[in-house]
Amino acid sequence: MELKETKISSEEIFKGVVVHLFVDKVMLPDGKQANREVLRHSGAVGIIPLTAENDVIMVRQFRYPFARAVLEIPAGKLEAGEDPLECAKRELWEETGAEGGEFIYIGDAYSSPAIMDEVISLYIAKGFTMEKQHLDPEEFINIEKIPLSELTEMVSEGRIKDGKTQIAVLKANLYMQGHLKGL
Repeated sequence: MELKETKISSEEIFKGVVVHLFVDKVMLPDGKQANREVLRHSGAVGIIPLTAENDVIMVRQFRYPFARAVLEIPAGKLEAGEDPLECAKRELWEETGAEGGEFIYIGDAYSSPAIMDEVISLYIAKGFTMEKQHLDPEEFINIEKIPLSELTEMVSEGRIKDGKTQIAVLKANLYMQGHLKGL
């Protein structure tokens, strides 16, 4: 059986700043019809800023849906038509003040493929210089420097809940061990 669903129609239910909610009618592989609720998102990037000492520059910010501050890698939303690498450079500079250096693409991640089309492009950044943050007016972010080995342990112990951060930390660890090449 071919695992494919064909869109018959689509209706936009909500148009927000970050996401748009659609209800699509689809034809299933067995010929029956079903509805799919889909959040459309412009895409995002996530960056592992790795220092020469193998520390990672992390950000901690309040995440309203979970009512708590969350430890994450620097990340951000793509602007319309923006190249993911340019977005990664911009977001890293804005959130941490890190600038320049080498960016190594380590793959994409689907944040929630059952309901959302967001693709997060992941990068390792090395050889950057640190300056001051350049936060948006509504952003409040604390910076923390944590060894990659400790972050890997935090992921394995379940202390880091953010999915993109888990994936990026594990991939960066594999990269540093020579088991993952830049893609």
